[in-house]
Amino acid sequence: MKVGLVLEGGAMRGMYTSAVLDVFMDNNIEVDGIIAVSAGVLFGVNYLSKQKGRAIRYNKQYAKDKRYMGLKSLLTTGNIINKDFAYYKIPSELDKFDEKTYEKSTTNFYAVITNIETGKPEYVKITDVFKQMETLRATSAMPFVSKIVELETGKYLDGGITDSIPIEKCKELGYDKIIVVLTRPIEYRKKESNNFMTKLKYRKYPNLVNAITNRYKNYNETVEKIIDMENRKEIFVIRPTRKIDIKRIERDPEKLQEMYDLGISDCKQKIEKLKDYLNN
Repeated sequence: MKVGLVLEGGAMRGMYTSAVLDVFMDNNIEVDGIIAVSAGVLFGVNYLSKQKGRAIRYNKQYAKDKRYMGLKSLLTTGNIINKDFAYYKIPSELDKFDEKTYEKSTTNFYAVITNIETGKPEYVKITDVFKQMETLRATSAMPFVSKIVELETGKYLDGGITDSIPIEKCKELGYDKIIVVLTRPIEYRKKESNNFMTKLKYRKYPNLVNAITNRYKNYNETVEKIIDMENRKEIFVIRPTRKIDIKRIERDPEKLQEMYDLGISDCKQKIEKLKDYLNN
């Protein structure tokens, strides 16, 4: 039996995911592989470095810090999440990421990134967080408020554009017991949006425009598929039991804590059923 874990993104809704993973650590829930998107990657790495509480701690501490995120960073750097502060200064100096413990983990960790030229998702195995920090930036580079991230293999943006909940990739990788952590309540569905600005800003990348245009359809189809698989007891899903009005770039520490607390509560309610699922 191989256990896979799928982590949805959602920017600061990812506080929910970080809470679920903290409960996993408390209950010695281990998996063989993780495939994550955007904030699911950024906060999910702490699960393998065994740094319980790290994600909520540094996000609350720096939520109102202009060096971390916000309009000033967007106007001065082109990135609403500040590259130097968020991806380098925090994990290397201010709230250190435990790379050594991460490297000792036998769990495979994959990040989803979107190739803007092909309009397709790519799946990158993260073996060294600091050496692959630009990949972590790529998976979480939200359209319109982030610069395109250039890697050796191409140009990239947020993995959620093309594979928001990579359940099929998880199955393809051979995981037969799958846990899915979502950051939206069960009733949530994406709505079609006006793509005039998308076509204007990314006119050089027609495949990306097509991917963004059809994202809502693909997302909603995946959600329905997950509900069906869950009903057939093929997968185990943890999702928010209620809606919390939290911004993607949330700067209110109390809102971050509320999202985190909901994750703790929801996961504790389901942890025994999760253990049964994994043991049967």
